[in-house]
Amino acid sequence: MDAKERRQQILKILAAAEAPVSASTLAAELDVSRQIIVGDVSLLRASGHGIQATPRGYVAEVPKTYPFVGTVLCRHDESRLEEELNTIVDFGATCIDVTVEHGIYGTLTGELGISSRYDVSLFMEKLDSEDRPLSSLSGGLHLHRIGCRDRELFDLVCKALREKGFLVDAE
Repeated sequence: MDAKERRQQILKILAAAEAPVSASTLAAELDVSRQIIVGDVSLLRASGHGIQATPRGYVAEVPKTYPFVGTVLCRHDESRLEEELNTIVDFGATCIDVTVEHGIYGTLTGELGISSRYDVSLFMEKLDSEDRPLSSLSGGLHLHRIGCRDRELFDLVCKALREKGFLVDAE
C-alpha cells in the first residue's frame, strides 16, 4: 500500500469508527509506525479533511451543535485541573475546548470534547506524560467554551465554578 492509499484508508477507518482511534491503533492496523500516522493525519488535515485530535485519539470531524454555548474565563494551577473539568461535566455539560493567549503565538486553542468523568480521566492520564496543558503557558489563565442544553444549565455550571474559585470575574 502506498502513502496515498494509506491516507485514504485512514479516512475510511475514522469515518466508520464509533469512538476515537489512537495513532498507535491506526499504525498497527496499517503496519506502519505511529509517527507515519501522525504525519499522514497532518497531511490530511492540511489538505482540508476534518480530523480532530482528542485526548483519546483521532475522530472524523462531525460538527457538534449545542443548544447553548457559553464561554468562561478561569484560572487555576494544574493541581486543580481535574476538579475544574469534573465540575463542568457533572452538570451534563461539555467542555468543548480551551483557549489561551500566548505572547508569541497569539491565541492558541485546543479541542477537548470532554463530556463525562470518563473523558476527564482519560485526559488526566495524558498529563502523566511530559505534555502539559495549554493553561500552563498562561499562568493558569484560560477560556473554556462550554456546550449546554440551555442557558440555565450554563448558569449552574458558572455558579459551581465560581463557588470553587475557578472563575475570573470581569472587573
